[in-house]
Parts: sequence; structure tokens; C-alpha cells
Amino acid sequence: MTMNMTAPLQGMLSKQVPCYPDFVPLDIGLRDILHPRLSLTFDGVSEFTFSGLYLFRNKYKYRISRESEDGGFIISGVQPASGQTFFMTPCTAPDWETLESLFKSHDYWKNISETVLSPVKEELENRGIHIKEDRDNFDYLYCRRDLAELSGKKFHKKKNHVNNFLSAYPNHEQRPMIRELIPAAIDVLNRWKESTLQKTGSEGDYIASLEALEQFDSLALRGSVFFIDGKPAAYCLGESLARGRMFAIHFEKAIDEYRGLYQFANQSFAASLPRFFTLINREQDLGNSGLRQAKMTYRPCDFVRKYEGRFV
Repeated sequence: MTMNMTAPLQGMLSKQVPCYPDFVPLDIGLRDILHPRLSLTFDGVSEFTFSGLYLFRNKYKYRISRESEDGGFIISGVQPASGQTFFMTPCTAPDWETLESLFKSHDYWKNISETVLSPVKEELENRGIHIKEDRDNFDYLYCRRDLAELSGKKFHKKKNHVNNFLSAYPNHEQRPMIRELIPAAIDVLNRWKESTLQKTGSEGDYIASLEALEQFDSLALRGSVFFIDGKPAAYCLGESLARGRMFAIHFEKAIDEYRGLYQFANQSFAASLPRFFTLINREQDLGNSGLRQAKMTYRPCDFVRKYEGRFV
């Protein structure tokens, strides 16, 4: 599957991103040429946005290469826990020669989307590549209208949480995220970090969350900040993907002391999104049973299925 680019974009990509087998680190200066290309990918894999890659570039040691002048590009990374190396192909499956070479230098092929996999699955398996579903990395998809309205019996408990929040905290306000509100969001994030450290001993995705706020304008993200009694209490941050029909929630942080705040922020932010976003992508559960249960209670309408490939 080849995704066409205009001549200027092709020229910029060829100047800044080398052809395989050479790689360069993922840099903020690549956004203008990578973002339009990633936005055209159909499936809506949450990792395959520029900010999704850039904000976790250090954690996974991301590097980028391009397969050819008009083909896709290749992301190389390392799993921090296991040290295993992987490669990802957001736009298209590489040719067989390139794939053979990649498997010699990487342990596995990660986050293969259905659109990339379908045309080549049979050939890959015939050539000895084992393909399996990566359920822990499936993205959860929700109908935007469902999250915005919480109507019907299946959302009765969620609606009660929101109503209880509204009753307990009548002096609340939602404001669109702008540069002037970044300090308020950082205040929420820092308080969330303290609470998370006390509970788990880990700061979670604090580093990526902080950089997302600091680079809010450069990354062209969209979000809201929530205030209670004039004090910052929560924020949501994300971006468009899948050709503009889907919105990915990359970060959602709230202060624990306000009961029902997460449910309210979830509902209120969904309601504030333009209606051309028909789906909301709330990313994966990473195999965490508690997180999986929480995501399922919102009744996903579908998943962004991802696959893993290994030579056997």
C-alpha cells in the first residue's frame, strides 16, 4: 500500500530522513513532514501520531528511516523493560528484502495495523513470519456521542457519578486549553504525580505528560482544563487521527480529592469535541487488569486491533 505525497513533502522527507538501513533520531523538526502523512493512516493506531511517537522517543529510543522515496517509513525502538528491539511500519508493509533485513537486526515487528497487514498476511505467514494479535495493545474505541451523552441503562452508573459531581461541585468550569492555561494544567499534573508516587511508587507517564504541555503549541494538540472553585482540578489532552474521524485522548489527569471528576471530565470533554469526530480513541490497557476493567465499563464500540510479527 503506497501513500502518495506531494513533491515538496517528498523532497523534505528525503532531505531529513535517510533511506533504510540508515536511521536518525526522531526530532521535533520532523513534525511538519511526518504529521500529514501519519494523519492519513486509516486505522487510528494511537502510537502513530507525531506526538505519540515524539513524546515517547526517549523511553523507546525511537529512530526513523524511510523505505523509499514514495513508500512508507520505519520506526526502530527498544522495549525499556526487556531490552528487545522492534520496528514499526505505520503506513505500509516494507518489501520482502527490507523485512528480512529488519528481522535480522530487530526481535519483532510491532503495532501492525489491519490495513497494513491484510494485503500481505498470507505471504508473510508463507515466508515463516508468525502473526498474532497483541490484545494488550489494542486501542479502545468509543462512540463520541455515547461518551458525551451517557444515555441508557448501560451508562446508568457513569451518569450517576457525573450527576453526583455536578451536585457536589456546582462551581466548576471547563476551558479550552490555550497557552495561558498551561501552568494550570502543569499544577494538576504535579499534584497527580505526587499522588501516583504515593500509591504505586512510580511516576507513570509524567515525563511525557509534562513535555506534551510544554510543547503544546509545537505539537498542535487540543484539550481542556477543568476548574473547581477557581482552582485547576483536571485536564484532557489529545489530537485528531485516522483522517479526522477519530480523536485520541493521550493524557487525562485529575485530582483525586474531587469524587466523580474523572467521569465528569470524560463526559464533558467528549461533549465539547466537534461532531465530525465520531470516535474517541482512549488508547490501550497494556495488560493491566484494573485498567482493562475500567475501560470496559465505558462499553467500547470497537477496538483498533494491532498485531505482532516474529520469525519462527
